Amino acid sequence: MLLFAVIKTGGKQYKVAEGDKILIEKIEEEIGKEFNFNEVLLIGSGSTGSPQVGSADKAKIGQPFIKDAKVKAKVLEHGKAKKKIVFKYSSKTRYKKKKGHRQPFTKVEILKIVS
Repeated sequence: MLLFAVIKTGGKQYKVAEGDKILIEKIEEEIGKEFNFNEVLLIGSGSTGSPQVGSADKAKIGQPFIKDAKVKAKVLEHGKAKKKIVFKYSSKTRYKKKKGHRQPFTKVEILKIVS
C-alpha cells in the first residue's frame, strides 16, 4: 500500500508521496532545513492509478484541511525556471515590447506523511 497526500502551497495543489522530489513556488527556508506543510487536503492509501472495483483504498478528506495532519519535507535547492518570453505586439501602430520572466522555485523532498 502506498500512502499519498494532496497538499496546498503557493496557491497550487500537489499530490505527493514519501520520497517524492517536487518543485514548488519559492518559500523562505534555508537549504537542508526540514519543515512541515500544514495545509493537507487529502490523505489516501492504495494505488496511485485508478482504483479497482472492490479494492480497499481508504481516504481522509479535509473540509478544507485535515486537522493535525502534516507532511514533513526538506529543502533541497532554490533556483529559477527557464526563461519565458512575453511579447506584446500591436499591428499598424508600430508597437512591440519584448520581455522575459524567470519564475523562482524551491525543490523539496517529501520525507514523511503524518496523519
